[in-house]
Amino acid sequence: MKYTIIGKNIEVTEGLKASVQDKLGRLEKFFADDTDVYVTFSVEKERQKIEVTIPMPKHIIRAEQASDDMYVSIDLVVEVIERQVTRYKKKIVDREQNASLFQSDFFEVDEEDDEEVKIIRSKRFAVKPMYPEDACVQMELLGHNFYVFRNAETDEVNVVYKRKGNTYGLIEPEF
Repeated sequence: MKYTIIGKNIEVTEGLKASVQDKLGRLEKFFADDTDVYVTFSVEKERQKIEVTIPMPKHIIRAEQASDDMYVSIDLVVEVIERQVTRYKKKIVDREQNASLFQSDFFEVDEEDDEEVKIIRSKRFAVKPMYPEDACVQMELLGHNFYVFRNAETDEVNVVYKRKGNTYGLIEPEF
């Protein structure tokens, strides 16, 4: 793997570079030798943050972790990347299309299906026509983070959701 390591508000020491290459080196068995890995270290308000991005065709494997210690952040981000790579492996339907990106041994090992998405509950409800502002009020009354409703102006199904800073967002379908 080819590493590009940069620092924002931090000097990237040889120790940090060696740690990243050592820890992410565990993932080399999954990728071809010419796979690019972009690592960014940063310090924000005394939080040590690392971002790792591995571009793939039609997909990006990316993780970001922060803690009080950069070496702990490195360990955390490697765990997240490993889970994402395993999920990505499972999603590949046509092995031949993307096989050049991975080592052939990677496909031979079957992982447990503990990362499989499972829907454990389903709900049905009437979608009432209302204005987005009324939907926000209804969402607050229910104590939810989002609310599905039929927009009285457009007669389409929309979703309002709570954002940071006590603001709201509106999701509208696009055809």
